[in-house]
Amino acid sequence: MNIGLYQSASSLSALERWQDVTAQNITASQVTGYRKRTVEFSGISMGEVQVDPAKGRIGNGEGPQSIFPKATYGINFQKGENHPTGRSLDLAIEGDGYFQVKLPDDAGFAYTRDGSFRITPERTLVSGNGYEVLNQDGEPITLLPGGGELVIGMDGTLMQGTNPLGKLAVQSFAKSEDLTAVAGGLFVAREGVDPAAVEKPVVMQGYLEGSNVTPLREMIALVQIARAYEANQKIITTQDQTLARALETLG
Repeated sequence: MNIGLYQSASSLSALERWQDVTAQNITASQVTGYRKRTVEFSGISMGEVQVDPAKGRIGNGEGPQSIFPKATYGINFQKGENHPTGRSLDLAIEGDGYFQVKLPDDAGFAYTRDGSFRITPERTLVSGNGYEVLNQDGEPITLLPGGGELVIGMDGTLMQGTNPLGKLAVQSFAKSEDLTAVAGGLFVAREGVDPAAVEKPVVMQGYLEGSNVTPLREMIALVQIARAYEANQKIITTQDQTLARALETLG
């Protein structure tokens, strides 16, 4: 068995996965609060292939001579930069924490760093996805009719004129691995994991957090992927030609 041929083919598959992740990052680099997707590769021993003439069979040895790459996907939770927008319903969190929203059809809760909120005709504060933004008591935030402009303090306190409307829920998690990414820039907690309220949140009104993707680095990664892909293709072609010549020689 030509181990090198299989290794090169496996490398092509790994490079394709890396390319998919990189393309996703470039596409979403302008999405508010987006977190960069990552992929890491590690070698896995498949064992040494040996021939046992005495027993007339092929078996797997215990040596780590045959190495194949394994892809591990992840998310880079490093914070993005906050950019001023001047819009009163745009919010950004400085430091740790996530806004909490309620998913439709009693599907539970989700968490996001995207604070591009809006108000529905029913005067309910919702996220850009249309999900209800929750206060620290886990309830939707509803504005008063004719109560004036919504003002949000740095601690998340909601005021409409002189009327207090509660406080935004800003939740945190002990480990970033406790969160699973879903569509729309949202995260959901893993089963059995509960968030904790941030004691002293810092909420900035009139700002939005950008993604933590650096497009230039992703473009460089695409060049690296293309070169590695070409190198592995050449290796496969060379090995295939060598194998063909060997078969011709042996008849």
